[in-house]
Amino acid sequence: MSVLLIAEHNNAKLKPFTLNAITAASKMDADVHVLIAGTNCENVAKEIANIPLVKKVLVCDSPNYQNYLPENLAPLVTKVSEKYDHIVASANTFGKNFMPRVAAALDVSQVSDIIKVNSSDTFMRPIYAGNAFATVKSNDKKKCITIRPTSFESAEKSGGSAEIEKVEAVNVPNTSRFIKREETKSERPELGTARIVVSGGRGLESGDNFKLINDIADKLNAAVGASRAAVDAGYISNDHQVGQTGKVVVPDLYIAVGISGAIQHLAGMKESKIIVAINKDGEAPIFSVADYGLEADLFTALPEFLAELNKLNTIQK
Repeated sequence: MSVLLIAEHNNAKLKPFTLNAITAASKMDADVHVLIAGTNCENVAKEIANIPLVKKVLVCDSPNYQNYLPENLAPLVTKVSEKYDHIVASANTFGKNFMPRVAAALDVSQVSDIIKVNSSDTFMRPIYAGNAFATVKSNDKKKCITIRPTSFESAEKSGGSAEIEKVEAVNVPNTSRFIKREETKSERPELGTARIVVSGGRGLESGDNFKLINDIADKLNAAVGASRAAVDAGYISNDHQVGQTGKVVVPDLYIAVGISGAIQHLAGMKESKIIVAINKDGEAPIFSVADYGLEADLFTALPEFLAELNKLNTIQK
């Protein structure tokens, strides 16, 4: 039977991680169907229909799903999933919000945060903060799976012509209501999908010193990240946190500044293609995963780095 993937979007555009999830879903079964639940989301449906790996688009357009409340979304997914063996979503805030409810309603065990599809019922996922990997086989007739988006390539966005089918909304419980949404807006790339990430740790000593990180990030058109220690110290907001309890990133270049390299932080960034570490402690664990390491005082190294970037006068796009 087909795979049902639940798309993440903002009612106007598809969120990038859905493309990674589509690639993962296609490895479970070639017949990938995508469910879009939202309000006035016709453009999102057309966007997904153009993806070659998608065979059918299911659209449920209702005010009930405008703000993606899990209490409203989970019953719809549960109902639609009756015809499917696999129910898939990204292992980010969106997927983690409603997928456990779907698994509970279906009375199955969820397989979370997979990084590889071995077969239609066997998957690999990280354990122990990414220091070991478990191969998991699910014997449930219906499999609820969340995938780590950064472990899969993005699906091609054009060349497809999937059928678009409307789906009726289901009754929703009157247990919660949407009040408001507060979003952090930035001209920088999104942390989870950025090609370059510059992260700061407790070694920066204060929130004011994060200006050094911001200046480098602006010059490289990079996202700004942080260790949990820096977040807990109040240097920067927690939406910048990289690690086991933050965001998992796999950029082309990850620059860690003043970060010791606790196991929880390494779990969120050690799969980056190139890792550069700057730390005055030559024994810091971050150097064990770094491709390039600079043992230096960051308050000396970063201004020199910025000066060299200014000479190049190049911003990576």
